[in-house]
Amino acid sequence: MARILKFVLLVVIALLVVSAIVVRGINSRIRAAAIVKQETIAQSIPPVGVIHPKRGALKDEIVLPGNIQAFVDAPIYARTSGYLKKWYFDIGARVKTGQLLAEIESPEVDQQLYQARAQLATAQADLKLAQLTMERYQSLLKLDAIDKQSVDNEIGAYEADKATVAAADANVKHLEELVGFEKVTAPFDGVITGRNTDIGQLVNAGNGGAAQELFHMAAIDKLRVFVSVPQINSQAAIPGVTADLTLIEFPGRKFVGKIARNTNAIDPSTRTLLTEVDIDNKSGVLMPGAFTEVHLKLQAGTPALIIPVTALIFRAENLRVGIVRDGKADLVPVTLGRDFGTEVEVSSGLSPDDAVIVNPPDSLTAGAQVRAEFKPEQ
Repeated sequence: MARILKFVLLVVIALLVVSAIVVRGINSRIRAAAIVKQETIAQSIPPVGVIHPKRGALKDEIVLPGNIQAFVDAPIYARTSGYLKKWYFDIGARVKTGQLLAEIESPEVDQQLYQARAQLATAQADLKLAQLTMERYQSLLKLDAIDKQSVDNEIGAYEADKATVAAADANVKHLEELVGFEKVTAPFDGVITGRNTDIGQLVNAGNGGAAQELFHMAAIDKLRVFVSVPQINSQAAIPGVTADLTLIEFPGRKFVGKIARNTNAIDPSTRTLLTEVDIDNKSGVLMPGAFTEVHLKLQAGTPALIIPVTALIFRAENLRVGIVRDGKADLVPVTLGRDFGTEVEVSSGLSPDDAVIVNPPDSLTAGAQVRAEFKPEQ
């Protein structure tokens, strides 16, 4: 009996051991399948190489693009209609305020002036006669030789003729102004940048049609450049700060200007401050319309962030840089500073802790899941 019990006990123990081995094998297979599934899901997420932006040296300036503009720029129109008799200055000519640019023949206005002067002379003669008659009637009234009503009538006639003379005189002065407009003069010191008429051409001053621009003038002794200063540097863009201009056609040469004013408001669409830089140009070397780089001198240094040029993404909406946040890609707008060739300086849009994607694929979109793989610093 004891031998039977011992045998049964051994069988039970053997079954328990076999069961434990089977259960352990099943659990290991389940765990292995789960691990494989997790690794498969992880491998399906595209990897991207990321780096942290490098901190550059403190900057004492930022470089911004700008377009040079004339300090004053104006089209010159005729104030009276007629035919162009003669023009005196062509494009590129420098003129002074009040200098004659062209003459217009307007015989209709001339004849109207002659007629108005004749009407004024007639009105003045009538006024003189009315004055003499009024004075005679007033003298007769003192002698009781005439009734007061007759005197009042003559006084009224005198006042009416006086008003007629005033109206005729105003008409003459009006036509004299129109005749004066036959001479087109320069409104300010500047240069002729456009001539859009020629001798014998019909000039329309806007009477019954569109007015025609005769000349275009620009004052270039002083120029202005508008630049958009990033929000991070806006506090330094105050009037009086020095700003140097460099142009590709003048290698190695700088033109010194100063900030004259700013809008005192950040543009919400670009997060920039519109700033005007004025520069003296009495030499006439600089020309309006030219592209320039404005080196804005900052009053206090600000830390610069540097990233590889391969991290830049050029999209239709604007320049972007891809970063990884919580396992997803985000495309952030940035403002660039100096270009170092293989690296560029970022003025705004990034922080030192951002995981910047290097060599982002063209198909990268905001919100896409990515797997960040940090690259060693070069």
